[in-house]
Amino acid sequence: MAEPIRKCILSGEREPRGELVRLALGPDGEVLPDVRAKAPGRGAWIGVGKRELEEAIAKGKLRGALARAFKSNALAIPDDLPDLVAEALRKAALDRLGLEARAGKVVIGSERIETAARQGKLHLLFHANDAGVDGNRKLDQAWRVGSDAEGSDMKGLVLPVGRAILSLALGRENVVHGGLTDPDAARRLRDALDRWLHFIGPDLDTAPCETASHGASALGAHAGSAEKTTEDFE
Repeated sequence: MAEPIRKCILSGEREPRGELVRLALGPDGEVLPDVRAKAPGRGAWIGVGKRELEEAIAKGKLRGALARAFKSNALAIPDDLPDLVAEALRKAALDRLGLEARAGKVVIGSERIETAARQGKLHLLFHANDAGVDGNRKLDQAWRVGSDAEGSDMKGLVLPVGRAILSLALGRENVVHGGLTDPDAARRLRDALDRWLHFIGPDLDTAPCETASHGASALGAHAGSAEKTTEDFE
């Protein structure tokens, strides 16, 4: 089933709902991120990055767009709304990682990851941003070998969090690298990471050392196309 299409109130571009961020009104009229799209009432969708959102707030463009979307001028836009959105997306991505780990879909430990990678069983590879470059390269190479992509620039994704945060998300100690061997679990996590990383933008240096590794190959493109709909708000 095709995912519903929503329109970004700032850029006017239409994208699948899962690639945008929903903003909702709190009881007191405060505009807050609703990244899980569960809050009741009318919502407004944004598909821009953090820097663009900051500029839209500074220039008053967001207020005007929200007033039209919510059909009200009684809005309270927090000064730190971009940070709130970034933190909500970060939490959603790490929560998804934790869920997949508890379901037994995440492999940790360099040796186990390397074995799964060389056997062609790895569908997503990620590293903490304080992981060593040599360790990353070794697992990246194993993944390329197992996926018949040796010689390509295919790399694991260096996340914008360190091993302490990864360990907390997974409920394990000293998690430096991780991988997913289930394709559906990899897609779910990839989607959550995609949305987070798109919002915070490429300016954030996630590389552990001299070579940036943003893992474009690990993220990939969203498969399929969504059927467009005239409904822009939900």
